[in-house]
Amino acid sequence: MTVPPVPQGKPRKAALAAWIGSALEYYDFFIYGTAAALVFGGIFFPTSDPSTETLLALATFGVGYVARPVGAFFLGHLGDTFGRKKVLVLTIVMMGTSTFLVGCLPGYATIGVTAPILLVALRLLQGLSAAGEQAGANSMSLEHSPDDARAFFTSFTLSGTQAGQILATAVFLPVAALPRESLMSWGWRIPFWLSAIVAIAGLVIRRTLEETPVFVREAARDEIPKLPLWELLRNHWADVLRVIAAALVASVSTIFTVYALSYAVNTVKLDKSAILWVGVLANIVALAAIPLFAKLSDRIGRRPVFLIGTVGSAVLMFGYLWAISTGDYVLIFGLGIAMFGVIYSAANGIWPALYGEMFSAKVRLSGMAIGTQFGFAISAFAPSLADLIAGRGVGGWLLPSLLVAGACLISAVAVALSRETYRVPTGDLGVRPARVPRNAAPL
Repeated sequence: MTVPPVPQGKPRKAALAAWIGSALEYYDFFIYGTAAALVFGGIFFPTSDPSTETLLALATFGVGYVARPVGAFFLGHLGDTFGRKKVLVLTIVMMGTSTFLVGCLPGYATIGVTAPILLVALRLLQGLSAAGEQAGANSMSLEHSPDDARAFFTSFTLSGTQAGQILATAVFLPVAALPRESLMSWGWRIPFWLSAIVAIAGLVIRRTLEETPVFVREAARDEIPKLPLWELLRNHWADVLRVIAAALVASVSTIFTVYALSYAVNTVKLDKSAILWVGVLANIVALAAIPLFAKLSDRIGRRPVFLIGTVGSAVLMFGYLWAISTGDYVLIFGLGIAMFGVIYSAANGIWPALYGEMFSAKVRLSGMAIGTQFGFAISAFAPSLADLIAGRGVGGWLLPSLLVAGACLISAVAVALSRETYRVPTGDLGVRPARVPRNAAPL
C-alpha cells in the first residue's frame, strides 16, 4: 500500500525553530550535569568521603533520565493525538521552571535531607520535559522536510542540542573560576537563574511554530488513532526495541560530558576550566560536523554513517580517557575534539532521521520518545557505573572505556540489522503491506 505524497512543508523554518528550541532546552539540561560533577556533592550530599559525595551527585543526574520513559508515554500520546506543536510548547515551560527552581534551593546545611529530596524532584521534572523535547522537534522537522533531505533538516535538532551544551559550559566557565567559597554559596546558582530568560525566549519561539503538514492531513481525514500507544505496540514493537538498543550510543555523550569531567577534575586533579574548554571546542566542531554527516547519509544511507560514529567513538573513548590519565592537555584536547566533535557526530547527527523513519506518522512521536528515552535512561547511569567500576586512582580509566565500547557494540548491531530507509518517500515510512494468510487462494 502506497500512501499519497505529503503536502509541501516548510523545512527551513521548522529546522530553525527546532534548532533554537533544542539549544534553549538543553542549555537547562546540561548545566545540571556540569553542576552535578563539580559542586552538588558538597552542597546537597555532604559526607566525610568526597568520592561518595560525587557518586551521589552523579546519581541525581541519572535520576532525570529515569523520569524520561514515563514522560515519553505521556508526551508521546499528547504529540500523536493533539499535535507536535503542543508538546514543544509544554516542554520548554516545564524545563525552564524546574531549572530556575533548582537555583533557588537551599543546601543540606540549611534544611537537611529536604534539600536533596527537592533536588531529585526537580530533576525528575526536567527529565519529564526532556522526554518529549527531541522526539517532538525531530518529528516536526522530519515531517516538514523533502524526501531527499530528511537527515539534513532533522540534524538541526541535534546541532541545537550541541549549541545548548556549548552555552551551558560557557556559562559555567566564569562561574567555575570563582573562589571556592563563592562558587559553593551563590556562584553555582547563576546559570540556573538564567533559565528564566531561556524559558521566556523558548516559549515565544515555539508558539510561532506551525503544525506539520502530515499531522494536519491526518487530522483532516480523521485518521489520528485514539490510542497511539496501542497502535505502536501492536505494529511497531520491534522498532521500539531496536531504537532502545541503538540509543545506547548516548553513553558516549554522558561519559564525555559528566564522567570524564569528574575523573579529570576530582581524580587526576586537572584544571576544571581547561577540561570545560574541551567540551566547548568539541561542540563547536560538532556544529559543523553534524549537518555534514547528515547530508552524507541522505546520499549513501543511514546505516553506514551511523556505524562510523558508533565504532569510531568506542575506539576513541579509550584514547580520550587515557589522555586524561596522562595529564597531557594537548592529547586531551586533540582526542576529545576528534572523538566527540567529529566521529560521534556521525551517529549523533543522523539518528533523528534514522529513528523517525522507522515509524509511521500515526505513532512517530510516541515511537521515537519511548524508544530513545528508555535507551537514554540506561545511558544516563553510565557515568555513575563508570565511577563505581573505575576504582580509585588515575589508572582507573580502562573499565569505563570498556563500558562505552560495550554500549556502542549493542547500538551498532541494532542499526546494522535495521531497514535502510533513506530512499523511502515520507508518506511510505513505517507503512507495511498487509499480511496475506498462508492458505489464501491465489488471485
